[in-house]
Amino acid sequence: MPVEPDERQLAEVSAIAGSGSDAPLVMLNLNRYRDREAYYRYAAVAATVLERVGGKVLWHAQAHGTVIGDQTDVYDEVIAVWYPSAAAFIALTADPELLSVREDRAAGLERAALVRCAASAEPSLDGP
Repeated sequence: MPVEPDERQLAEVSAIAGSGSDAPLVMLNLNRYRDREAYYRYAAVAATVLERVGGKVLWHAQAHGTVIGDQTDVYDEVIAVWYPSAAAFIALTADPELLSVREDRAAGLERAALVRCAASAEPSLDGP
C-alpha cells in the first residue's frame, strides 16, 4: 500500500511550486495506521516544521467507517492541513528535521492518501 508520493505525483506539486500560480492549498490527509504511536512521533516533529513553513492544521478527526468504497478505502484518521503555497508544502517534505523521523512515518502508516485541494488565502476550511 502506498504511503509516499511517486515521482510523477511529487513532480506535479513541484511544478506548481515553481510556477506563477502557486496559491494556498489544503492537503487532505487520509491515514490508515499500522502503528499509531510511531506515526504520532513523526507527527510531533511535523507539527513543528509545519509551523515553520507557515502551514496550519485546520481540522482532524478519527474516521468511523467508509460509506462508499471498498476495503482499500478504510482510514483511521482524516487531517486537513492548510499551506500558504505548494512551495511551503515542498519545503516541509524536504525539511531535514522531518526527514530525520521519516522511518516513524513509514512504520506508522499502513496506507495514506493525500488529496490536494484549492484553499482560501487565509487558513480556513472555506474554499477560495
